[in-house]
Amino acid sequence: MSGSSLDGLDIALVRFKEEDDKYHFQILQAETLPYPEYWSHQLSEAFHKQSEDLVQLDKDYGKYLGEQVLAFAQKHNVTPDFVASHGHTIFHRPEEHYTLQIGDGQELAKACGFTVINDFRSEDVSKGGQGAPFVPIGDKLLFGDYDICLNIGGIANVSYDEDGKRIAFDLCIANQALNYLAQMKGLPYDCDGELARNGEVNITLLKQLNRHPFYGQFPPKSLGREFFEANQKGLLQGLSVSDMLATFVEHIALQIALGVSHLPKGKILVTGGGARNKFLMERLQARSSHEVVIPEKMIIDYKEALVFAFLGLLKLEQKTNVLASVTGAESDSCSGQIWKPC
Repeated sequence: MSGSSLDGLDIALVRFKEEDDKYHFQILQAETLPYPEYWSHQLSEAFHKQSEDLVQLDKDYGKYLGEQVLAFAQKHNVTPDFVASHGHTIFHRPEEHYTLQIGDGQELAKACGFTVINDFRSEDVSKGGQGAPFVPIGDKLLFGDYDICLNIGGIANVSYDEDGKRIAFDLCIANQALNYLAQMKGLPYDCDGELARNGEVNITLLKQLNRHPFYGQFPPKSLGREFFEANQKGLLQGLSVSDMLATFVEHIALQIALGVSHLPKGKILVTGGGARNKFLMERLQARSSHEVVIPEKMIIDYKEALVFAFLGLLKLEQKTNVLASVTGAESDSCSGQIWKPC
């Protein structure tokens, strides 16, 4: 799993079993590999590359992913049944019927020597869906004991059951913006939200962030890097970094709270890098009437990698792994491309 916040490559070794019509999982090993400067730069700038360069980057990145997977497998002396890869999102424009996650599946399979499943989003987009979010099928089948599942990565998204259907959607930009601001101070991220804690919320900026029409739209809806680049990045200037961070944290907490405010009181399971931001969690709990639950470290850090492994399993079992009730597609899908090492 490679998230839009570019904090690194998540690799998880997961064992699944099905008992009593319920899936159970165990994360056996997991680690995050920070991107070398070369790949951090390449992935960050890929948004602006020409098509020919993107094709080559897709292949190169697929090979890089395969090499990292093979090294991980050798380190832990395992031979996985398959590798499920999210890839790295470069474009996500479902309203224009396309999405792009690079990391060529054939190159990945060749480099690691294992069966690979990738490209989980394209089929849903071709059916008129948002192609996101995909984690809700895992939320429903693996984390059904929680009323609401919230992931705060580069983008914050939420899922829950309502009237017998799984509903899920992107709420707001999250760590994409927080990390961007922390980098102004020469930091990769704002550890524990301490910079934000020392800032003051700027009401003018907060109102500007909150007034975008996206927040008034009904789901299904999703966000990509384009939203931050086009609508928010230009607003983040003219204040101290701490004040901008404090304001964006408040924006995130408010949009999350509003996004689930219509639901009965219950437990929110929070995962993703944002769950480690103590100040953000405090502001979320202050804004929300739901109980914010922070799970163990392995779930916080690797839930998305876990769920994409689960999507791969469902693909091989020829079961639904993308829910139309979540994405707005014309039908559910058993999505993903399968690649054999050659």
